[in-house]
Amino acid sequence: MSSDFLNLIDQTTLTKQIILLTDEDDSRPVYISGNFNNWATQDARFQLKRVESGKYEFTFPDSSDFQGELIYKFTKGDWSEVEIDRYGNRTPNRHWNNQETTRIERVAKWRKNWLPYRPSQLPQIHLISEEFEIPQLNKTRKIWALLPHDYETSDLSYPVLYLQDAQNLFNENAEFGNWQIDKKLAVMSDYGIGKIIIIAIEHGESERLQEYNVGKTLLGKGQGKQYIRFITDTLKPFVDRTFRTKPDREFTGIGGSSMGGLVSIFSGLMYPEVFGKLMIFSPSLWVIPKIKLGFLDFFEPMETRIYLYAGGDESETMVEHVTKFRKRLLKRESLQGKMNVRLSINEHGKHNESYWSDEFPKAIEWLFFSTKSE
Repeated sequence: MSSDFLNLIDQTTLTKQIILLTDEDDSRPVYISGNFNNWATQDARFQLKRVESGKYEFTFPDSSDFQGELIYKFTKGDWSEVEIDRYGNRTPNRHWNNQETTRIERVAKWRKNWLPYRPSQLPQIHLISEEFEIPQLNKTRKIWALLPHDYETSDLSYPVLYLQDAQNLFNENAEFGNWQIDKKLAVMSDYGIGKIIIIAIEHGESERLQEYNVGKTLLGKGQGKQYIRFITDTLKPFVDRTFRTKPDREFTGIGGSSMGGLVSIFSGLMYPEVFGKLMIFSPSLWVIPKIKLGFLDFFEPMETRIYLYAGGDESETMVEHVTKFRKRLLKRESLQGKMNVRLSINEHGKHNESYWSDEFPKAIEWLFFSTKSE
């Protein structure tokens, strides 16, 4: 056999086709994510064709890019909707490293909004106090700690995230639903990204807006500065004394949604020596549409990661305000090179706990367990 003919064989590409069978199907489209598209989960080029209920097909492009080993998984459009086994457990990556031209794959079940979860992985929910004193405001507040499920049998220390509006984070009876952070942390622990302590601070009911309002805004003069000092000067020292935390700023975050997101922005910007991670969901920037960042020139900027989320179906101005805020942060001369901001926009997202719940694991992973930039 001539060398020319052998070279011709080597240059010939083999079109690969996948037939996917799934016992549990619904209306969500199916995508394949892998080492060939940087693991993008909603890549239109890699959406499978639905042949019938429970059966899909996909043919890889006729290109040498797909002739090496393919490593991949199937999703329903996001890692929160990824394939799982029939027991609800994570599945390993799939590998295709032979010369087959057709492969039949099977998926037993799919996650939906990160669920289901394993009860054994649920965090330990610890009530710190029914009436924790807030000397800065002369008030008391109920505060919770969510500890890793194996906290008692471990000697590890953990990063800490302080979250506002505890009533809506894991309370099954919450009026408007909840973030289900306990269940999400259980799922995340299976993926090695959930070992974190959450300190959940209940809001002040009728005084919530005033406490989360920093300075003078469209809502009037708020008590946000005193509230932030409570977290930095009173609550954090107590938490670091009481639990096995990693107290340094690079392991300490603060976050919340709506007005809770707004007060968290100011917490991180005014106290960069305390907070190195900010989880900001749908912040109420409308109360201070011309937010001035000049005060930042009085603080020593430090490297900070900010996960900024907004939904396109929240209000006419939500995405606009969040996008402008990000641009202003990145353009601020005193902050150059210090702010790493990941902007996540869900065009269909509404202003409610369900969407913040879906975003929570993504934010936790990027803020605390990833070295990827924006």
